Amino acid sequence: MHDELTHQIIGCAMKVHSILGNGFQEVIYQRALAIEMSVQGLSYQREMEMFIYYREEHIGTRRVDFFVDNKIMVELKAVIELEDVHLAQAMNYLEAYKVEIGLLINFGAKSLQFKRVHNNKILNS
Repeated sequence: MHDELTHQIIGCAMKVHSILGNGFQEVIYQRALAIEMSVQGLSYQREMEMFIYYREEHIGTRRVDFFVDNKIMVELKAVIELEDVHLAQAMNYLEAYKVEIGLLINFGAKSLQFKRVHNNKILNS
């Protein structure tokens, strides 16, 4: 169910990276990916603001780069190398938003980097 959609999103990201290469700021990739996902017919919300709660109390907000088809959270980076902190951040967002699957995509490396991220709290419940 999620595999086909994540595959489509990754394909869009690969197209963007093959055209633009690395070296731009994250917002440039975000704009290009929005165009490519629209061309491919994907439904998404960009920079969707989501509320973060602690013990049922609203403690802040965070904007996720993309929320695709109301199912997949997509977080973009434009760094030389993905680090553990980026993966931890993506996992925290999944848990905070109660989303099952996310993608962490890095346009900053010479080759596109991506990781599928799973919300273990949902998968194990």
